[in-house]
Amino acid sequence: MKIGITGTGSYIPTITTPNTEFENHTFLNTDGSPIAYSNEIIIEKFKKITGIAERRYANKEINTSDMAFLAAERAIADANIDKESIDYIIVAHNFGDISHGKTQGDTLPSLATRVKHLLQIQNPKCVAYDILFGCPGWIEGMIQGYAFIKAGLAKKCLIIGAETLSRVVDPYDRDSMIYSDGAGASIIEETNRTGQILAHNSATYAHTEANYLFFGESYNKNEQNDTRYIKMLGRKIYEFAVSNVPQAMQECLDTSGVDIEDVKKIFIHQANEKMDEAIVSRFYKLYNKTMPQDIMPMTIYKLGNSSVATVPTLFDLVTKGKLENQAVEKGDVVIFASVGAGMNINAVVYKY
Repeated sequence: MKIGITGTGSYIPTITTPNTEFENHTFLNTDGSPIAYSNEIIIEKFKKITGIAERRYANKEINTSDMAFLAAERAIADANIDKESIDYIIVAHNFGDISHGKTQGDTLPSLATRVKHLLQIQNPKCVAYDILFGCPGWIEGMIQGYAFIKAGLAKKCLIIGAETLSRVVDPYDRDSMIYSDGAGASIIEETNRTGQILAHNSATYAHTEANYLFFGESYNKNEQNDTRYIKMLGRKIYEFAVSNVPQAMQECLDTSGVDIEDVKKIFIHQANEKMDEAIVSRFYKLYNKTMPQDIMPMTIYKLGNSSVATVPTLFDLVTKGKLENQAVEKGDVVIFASVGAGMNINAVVYKY
C-alpha cells in the first residue's frame, strides 16, 4: 500500500513586517530591566542568529481557522479530489482562534470543525479534530492520517498546520521578533500517482524539558492585567534540539532503509536558521558525512517562524517551484523534521 501526498496548499499572509519595524520598541530583560544595547544592535544580533529579516502577519479580519481553510481549499484543488470524500480533517495549532486585539484563545468549536464548516462539507463521516503538539503538529498530523489509512479506517485525510503567533507575543520580549502567522495543508491518501511515506518517528521529552516553551507574564512589570504570552528558554531549546533531533532523524532514516546519500532535501521546521543548520549538520555527522549544499530549503528569512505552518508551507512552495534554486523531482527522497513545545520531536522519510 502506497500512502502519499496528492495535494498541497498554503496561505501566506499579506502584511510584511521587516526588522526595521522593531527599531522603536522597548525591549526588556526577564526581570523587567532595560537591555543594555541599542535596538539597532539587538536587531542586528537577532538577524545574525535567526536569519529573519522580515515576517508575515495576518490581516485583522483573518483568523487562524480562516487561514487553515484557505490553505485547505488549495490543497483539495491541487489533489483534484471531491471534498466530500475526505474522511479526516486534522488541524494542528497551539492557541486556537485569537481575534485581533484580543487575548483569549477560542477553540470552541474546534478549528477543524470550523474548517469543515467553511469548506461546506456535508458528509458527517468526515471527522474533524485538532491536535496540540507544538511546532511538530503538522508532521504529527501526517503520521496520524497515515496510520488511519494504513489501518483501513480512512482513504483520504486533510492535514493542516495553522497559527497566528503574532497575537500571543509580548512586545517587550525580543523573542517576539521571531514569530509570524501562516497556514499549510496537505491531502494524503492511498495512491499510485505520487510518492509515499516510508518511515516515521516521534518522541516527547517531558521530564526536565516540559516547560522550555510556556505561557508567561510580560517582561514589563508595570502591566496591570494578567495577560500571558508565548515564552521560551531559548538556550535550553537550542541545546535540546541539536542533541535530540538529529538522532530522531537518523532513527527514521535507518528504519526507512534509505541511504543518506539518496536524501535530496530536508524540510525542517523554520525555527532559527543557526539551530536548523546545526541540527542538519549533526545529522550528517552521525553518518560521518558533511551536510550537502542546498539540502535544507529555508523560508525563515522572509516568513519568520509560523510554528506548525512552517514545514507544510515550505514543502508547498518548493514543490510548486516558488522558492528560488530549490526543487524536488519525482522519486526524490526527502525528510520532514520538527521540534517544539512539549518538548516534542518527529521526523518522516518521504519518497516524492
